[in-house]
Formats: sequence, structure tokens, C-alpha cells
Amino acid sequence: MWGIGNINYGLTMRYLGMSMGIGIAIGITLIVGTLMTPIINGNFDVLIHTEGGRMTLLGVFVALIGVGIVTRAGQLKERKMGIKAEEFNLKKGLLLAVMCGIFSAGMSFAMNAAKPMHEAAAALGVDPLYVALPSYVVIMGGGALVNLGFCFIRLAKVQNLSIKADFSLARPLIISNILLSALGGLMWYLQFFFYAWGHARIPAQYDYMSWMLHMSFYVLCGGLVGLVLKEWKNAGRRPVAVLSLGCVVIIIAANIVGLGMAS
Repeated sequence: MWGIGNINYGLTMRYLGMSMGIGIAIGITLIVGTLMTPIINGNFDVLIHTEGGRMTLLGVFVALIGVGIVTRAGQLKERKMGIKAEEFNLKKGLLLAVMCGIFSAGMSFAMNAAKPMHEAAAALGVDPLYVALPSYVVIMGGGALVNLGFCFIRLAKVQNLSIKADFSLARPLIISNILLSALGGLMWYLQFFFYAWGHARIPAQYDYMSWMLHMSFYVLCGGLVGLVLKEWKNAGRRPVAVLSLGCVVIIIAANIVGLGMAS
């Protein structure tokens, strides 16, 4: 599921653009990945019938509002700067965004299904902060196989894609491309390394909330990094103000969830 979600994510950006694509895809995966886990486990009543559960549920929906506000800021920015999707197609893009959101939530489901592996690692004396890491071999291995297969299919179907042509570039450019790709892969993996650490520190009855926090801060950090790198420099005051509001709402949502887990 998660591997298919990754492929759909890239296609969503092509047909909807970054702002609308990220907003819809991340919003859906936030809701599905967070709420479906307790439903599957038969623990959804904890969210409804306890004060802490209701508080965390409120935090989820506040986070969704925050994601929506940040998405709106991105749309205002793109409109101001004249940025358009590569091949805008609303129907196709929405379908892919929904599929991306649902399938990307597979990572959350996989972490839930991998609990026996986590428990086995803990029984062997592995530090609680690292018990989730062995399960990544299976989880990410499945995603890697799906993405690798998709890449080979694209290489076979698209004539202007060629590994041979890539390696015919100047040697310094090839080396820099390989190093930057490796660095990107390492940084991407580290998000789940820290995700496992945070997951280990969340109370067991609310462990599914780690997905909501992860997805919310994915959007939050994307917005903040964009500001630091001056991507919004020529966007005008209104888009930046809307982005700032969205970031504040996401931070409030995280605090609401924290209060819910503590109560």
C-alpha cells in the first residue's frame, strides 16, 4: 500500500500542483492513517468515551484545518507567482490524490501490524527507542520493490528515459547527482528513524496519534523551511500571513493532542 501511495504522490503533484496535491493527499492520509488504526483494533470507543480520547480526536481535526489553511496559502502563492501544474487535470488529480492519501496510510497500518516484531525485539533486550527499526526492513522493503518495479516499467515505456544517457553526462555531474540522491534518501529515511523514537514515547493507548503528529509536522516544517529558504519572498504579504496562520493552527493541534494524551 505504502509503495503505491508513494507513486501516486508524485503523479498527484503532476496533475494538481504542489499546494492542492499536498493538501488533499496529506489531509486524507492524516485522517485515514490516524483513525482507521483504532477502528481496525476495535479501540475507537476510547476516542469517543474518554476525555483524553475526545481531546486527541479534536486535535486531529484541528490539525486537518491547519493543513487546509497551509494548502490555501500555497494556492495563493502559486497564483501570485504564476506557477501552474505541469499537466493540470482536476479529475485525474483528485482520483490520484485520494488514492495517494489512502494508500500512504499503509505506513501507519504497517507500524500497527508490526507490533509483534516490536515486542520480540524488546524481549531480546533492544532499547525501546529502537524496537521499531527491524520492522522497517519489511515495511520499506515492500515499498522499495513497488517503486523499483514502477521505475523499470517507466524505463521500458518512455523512450526518452535512459540510464545509459544519464551516465553519459560529465563525471562531476554524475558524482554530484549520485551524492545528492544518496543524501536525499538518507534524510528521507531519518524522518522514520525519529518517527520510531517518538512512537516509542507515546502512551500505548494513543500510539496511533504518532501518525497524525508526523503528517502535521510534515506540512508545518515544509512551510517553515520554505520561509527560511525565501521561497515565499515574491508571494506577497497575504499568502505568507495565511501560511503563518496555518502553521500556528498545526502547533495548537499538536498541543491539544499532547494535553489529551496526558489527561
